[in-house]
Amino acid sequence: MLSKKTKYGLKALSHLAAHWEKKPVLISQVAEAENIPKKFLEAILLQLKNSGVVGSKMGKGGGYYLLRSPEKTTVAQIYRLLEGPIAMVPCASLNYYEQCDDCQSEASCKISAIMIEVRDKTLSIYEHRTLKDLVKP
Repeated sequence: MLSKKTKYGLKALSHLAAHWEKKPVLISQVAEAENIPKKFLEAILLQLKNSGVVGSKMGKGGGYYLLRSPEKTTVAQIYRLLEGPIAMVPCASLNYYEQCDDCQSEASCKISAIMIEVRDKTLSIYEHRTLKDLVKP
C-alpha cells in the first residue's frame, strides 16, 4: 500500500508540475489545493529538495518549484525517494536487494517468481509515467 507520505509527495509534485512555467508556488497554496497537512508537506518537500527534485526560493515571489521539466521525472524516481523499494519482498528488489530471512534458498522459494513478475509490471508502469502524466487536463 502506498504511504501517505508518497501519496502526498506525488500530489504536491503534480501541483508543481501544473505550475511548471510559472513562478514558485507557496507551500500553503499546495497544501490547501491538494488537501495535505502543511507541516507534513514541509517535511516531504524538504526531503525532495535535499534529493534534487525541487528547489525553493525565499522571500517575495518565493515558494517551491520543480528543478526539471515534469516529463523528465518519473513516478518510479519519486516512489523510490519517498517510499523505498518498489518490490514487495526484498529478494525481488532491483535496487534494495536482500535475501529473505525465512527462505532457505531463492531457487526453492514459492513466491519469488511471482513477486519478480509483480515488480516488473509495476516498475514498467512507474518508469513510463512522469509528473507530466499526473497533471490533470
